[in-house]
Amino acid sequence: MYRTNTCGELRLAHEGQTVTLAGWVQRIRKMGGMTFIDLRDRYGITQLVFNEALDASLCEQANKTGREYVVQAKGVVSERTNKNANLPTGDIEIIVSELHILNESATPPFTIEDETDGGDDLRMKYRYLDLRRNVVRANLEMRHRMAFEVRHYLSEQGFLEVETPVLVNSTPEGARDFVVPSRMNPGMFYALPQSPQTLKQLLMVSGFDRYFQIVKCFRDEDLRADRQPEFTQIDCEMSFVEQEDVLALFEGMTKHLFRTIRNVELNEAFPRITWHDAMKYYGSDKPDMRFEMKFVELADVLKGHGFAVFDSAAYIGGICAEGAAAFTRKQLDELTEFVRRPQIGAKGMVYARIEPDGNVKSSVDKFYSQDVLQALKNVMQAKPGDLILILSGDDANKTRKQLSELRLEMGNRLNLRDRNQFACLWVVDFPLLEWDEETQRYYAMHHPFTSPKPEDIPLLDTCPGSVRANAYDMVINGVEVGGGSIRIHDSRLQDKMFCLLGFTEERAQEQFGFLMNAFRYGAPPHGGIAYGLDRWVSLFTGLDSIRDCIAFPKNNSGRDVMLDAPSVLDDEQLKELCLRVENE
Repeated sequence: MYRTNTCGELRLAHEGQTVTLAGWVQRIRKMGGMTFIDLRDRYGITQLVFNEALDASLCEQANKTGREYVVQAKGVVSERTNKNANLPTGDIEIIVSELHILNESATPPFTIEDETDGGDDLRMKYRYLDLRRNVVRANLEMRHRMAFEVRHYLSEQGFLEVETPVLVNSTPEGARDFVVPSRMNPGMFYALPQSPQTLKQLLMVSGFDRYFQIVKCFRDEDLRADRQPEFTQIDCEMSFVEQEDVLALFEGMTKHLFRTIRNVELNEAFPRITWHDAMKYYGSDKPDMRFEMKFVELADVLKGHGFAVFDSAAYIGGICAEGAAAFTRKQLDELTEFVRRPQIGAKGMVYARIEPDGNVKSSVDKFYSQDVLQALKNVMQAKPGDLILILSGDDANKTRKQLSELRLEMGNRLNLRDRNQFACLWVVDFPLLEWDEETQRYYAMHHPFTSPKPEDIPLLDTCPGSVRANAYDMVINGVEVGGGSIRIHDSRLQDKMFCLLGFTEERAQEQFGFLMNAFRYGAPPHGGIAYGLDRWVSLFTGLDSIRDCIAFPKNNSGRDVMLDAPSVLDDEQLKELCLRVENE
């Protein structure tokens, strides 16, 4: 056999045993007549020892190895004299009696260490080497454990895992599809699924009652740290449920994952906030609730005192940063430049310090009396030592989003966003529809199959923009990790929804006729949720990007630089698919 033990397994209890290990050469150190090799496999690192005085030829053979050589070593487990407390195997070493080079290695383009000298592009090109690094491997081990626990929990709750097709029809209402030409149906195309939404609803019509799937989904969207063109969903659907049933079951799954993966007990019920309040008080539908710093509207206090910026503003909002009055002028100037960045877009920032004696010192003192500033302090519920930061603008929604970015930046600067603390939140009561000025029509805020709140259904005829969706998102530490809704199961209500979205009867039948026809045969009330597995893993591992918890991710341009994909097709393939490429 190639090995009797792994490189992370041996301890002092194995002292005196003859063992065989196999793995990669992590590091070679030569000290006089001694050679030391750190041998690595997926399970850990073990030190191998070669003594020139005992076997010169064996020591010479060890000296001929290089980084990332694949070797097999046989020897006796011995207690180390210079123990390494940073390694689980640091109390022992192997006095080698046999060494076999199983495969040589070229010098790797970067060091295979936790702290590597390889940049992102280089590591993505040689991803198979990057995956040898402990930190990346640990992320994928976490991913495996989470997928295992999800399957365990949902199976215990009576869910069946059902695979749905990868080649489906295009649904242009959502994000852009990835399309696949059909050779057997010239001029026609499949789409890769953005989610199994309609298929899991059909499974409910089929009577499966509780379905789940850990499934690949695809969206041809611009990329960012938490988005890849292909991603993995924990996709779930249930029959004969209302919103409370779904929230209770999947709040339970969340607590199960925290307990089994992170050893964190979440005993309290998760707080809930409406979408409207989330936007009003935090400027985001995924607020980070590890800290408060709620928005306060200040127009009543600050308008009408001669400061033109505020007097002409449609919205004035402030946040109170506890204990931040000691911020220097340089720090405040940095914050002002932060909100002026093009991606945020504010024109400036006003601040007010609460002095130890209770007086308020502001950057716009000349426009406001101390009485007005005291009123500001009171409405902000600020105390001595606190710092008030204020933004204003012509568009309330836009200004709230800017204030949201400032709030998060202050959370970072005040160390209020500890990655080892977790704040879970349900955001509920989203708008069902959103109006687009350019196309002059409504779009579904989630998807066309989301049910309105039952009490809001009459408003579909009179005030569609006021209708609330029977929808919910789970947010953890400011990250939307999952979302779902109760679905429309009545074909007449679904017809009305399509009509509001501007679908003709013919177009609705063409794109979703299979679902509408299925509803005619007794669709049960149903609802579900989908979690982003990649986001879950990055949250639990403390990553800023989901790329390092995906085995073979794409770069920011959507390219796989290792496989050099996407790539061009040769003329014969294009001809076979009845395609022609026109270069702009």
